[in-house]
Amino acid sequence: MDEMDVPLRVVTGDETSRGDVGSFDELVEAASTRLFRALYLMTGSRFEAEEVMQDAFLAVWERWDRVGDMDDPTGYLFRTALNIWRKRLRRTGLAARKAVSLAPKEDPFTSVDDREVVFRALRTLRPKERAAIVATGLLGYTAEDAGRLLGMTGSSVRMYASRARAAPKAVMEDPR
Repeated sequence: MDEMDVPLRVVTGDETSRGDVGSFDELVEAASTRLFRALYLMTGSRFEAEEVMQDAFLAVWERWDRVGDMDDPTGYLFRTALNIWRKRLRRTGLAARKAVSLAPKEDPFTSVDDREVVFRALRTLRPKERAAIVATGLLGYTAEDAGRLLGMTGSSVRMYASRARAAPKAVMEDPR
């Protein structure tokens, strides 16, 4: 019969108190099924429940000289298991937050592809259109400032920049 096939029953603290548990082996025998069920309900995973249960039994076994003298070693075992589970949850949450913050915000390959598309589009432009769009669009100059730099009027820079913005649409849509 599998552990999960055993019907659940309500167990009071008196049934597995110090009177029934004289040694660590007796504690394991008396509390294993209940502890596993409780952990399975908390974790939702059989494997996680088994792992937490093993860690809890190990922690109690390491302190058995003190825990064995307690009035309710089963309560200490359950409290230990719960604390181990909480610690795992905190560590998992911290690891997830670190993974998210360490993950690159932008795919480097996408930025390389985007740059290639921009370079290809700029190569199709006439020199004055290319200069106007680079000065206003990429370098952030106003049309008047770009005009002074390029030796033309602000309205000419706006006209060339407008033509430059319209021209790459055909290039970007061409999958070549």
